[in-house]
Amino acid sequence: MEVDLFSTVRLGCIEMSNRVVMAPLTRNRVAEGGVPQQMNVTYYEQRASAGLIVTEATPISPMAHGYPGLPGIYTDEQVAGWRKVTDAVHAKGGKIVIQLWHVGRISHPSLLPNQVLPVAPSAIRPAGHAVTVEGLQEYVVPRALAVTELPAIVKDYVHAAQCAMRAGFDGVEIHAANGYLLDQFLRDGSNVRTDAYGGSVENRARLLLEVTQAVVDAIGAEKTGVRLSPVNPFNDMKDSHPQAIFNFVATQLNGFNLAYLHVVEGGIHGGGEAAPFDFAAFRKLYHGAYMANLAYDKARGNAAIASGHADCVAYGVPFIANPDLVARLKADAPLNEADSTTFYGGNAHGYTDYPFLSF
Repeated sequence: MEVDLFSTVRLGCIEMSNRVVMAPLTRNRVAEGGVPQQMNVTYYEQRASAGLIVTEATPISPMAHGYPGLPGIYTDEQVAGWRKVTDAVHAKGGKIVIQLWHVGRISHPSLLPNQVLPVAPSAIRPAGHAVTVEGLQEYVVPRALAVTELPAIVKDYVHAAQCAMRAGFDGVEIHAANGYLLDQFLRDGSNVRTDAYGGSVENRARLLLEVTQAVVDAIGAEKTGVRLSPVNPFNDMKDSHPQAIFNFVATQLNGFNLAYLHVVEGGIHGGGEAAPFDFAAFRKLYHGAYMANLAYDKARGNAAIASGHADCVAYGVPFIANPDLVARLKADAPLNEADSTTFYGGNAHGYTDYPFLSF
């Protein structure tokens, strides 16, 4: 039988009706307190025909926030709000996992409890501006985390994963990509520590592996995915030898028997040129289910699956504008154009009002 985007696949314990994944997409539209509201329920329900939905990145604690209007997954009210989302997606036959997020240095005191400094592996200010309620403000120099603080951050990931199970999610995705906290520990452009969490590739990977182990222990490997972006320069990220650190991470993640590994295969969100990287070699090192992400269309997606490079393919912007993306791809139907001015914040316009295909 031919294997393509529209064939079934199993990731861990998640049985998918197709291999078209809705990538995590920050939309900044939740209610006060980081609680998903009816508009969010409608948005995800509309896209339930995806083989799997990965939610927008969702902070695991009050200190994990870096933008206005984000949901959370650490209070009872947030769990109740997300439960309405998962119930709606499941009622349509869909599957949904939540992306667990700590932004690290990509924040601002105005977004954090008691106006404290953002935390990071090292006290290195990223270039660029934080998005705050008052508008764009320059990033500040973050506070370097003490080794003694790291177990509490691991516990925050575990608590968020347990909250996700209470909210009815099919699994979680640990966000270790795109210049946020776990990625900041991985890459030597943001991590200049000289203790057990800095220096060697083994040390820089330590926090991600500790978080992964703790989440797997809490909810099961078959419900746990990890996202990486080996060369995405977004959020002022760089590494002197990305192939070495990420090849090491891939081999170490083999030991967990994860539901999947989700990989951003280049640079996204602007931020400059991505460094050279051999994704084919990296892919060969990882033995589990692999989710590919970055500028895939139908033809490239089918080719990646047919060749064995990917088990499924994540699509981002096309899902913003096409709630019925799977049907459109299958029918080779034209796609709605996404309106980038409505990506972040706002109301239902540009969120739940994109038209479905009419036959």
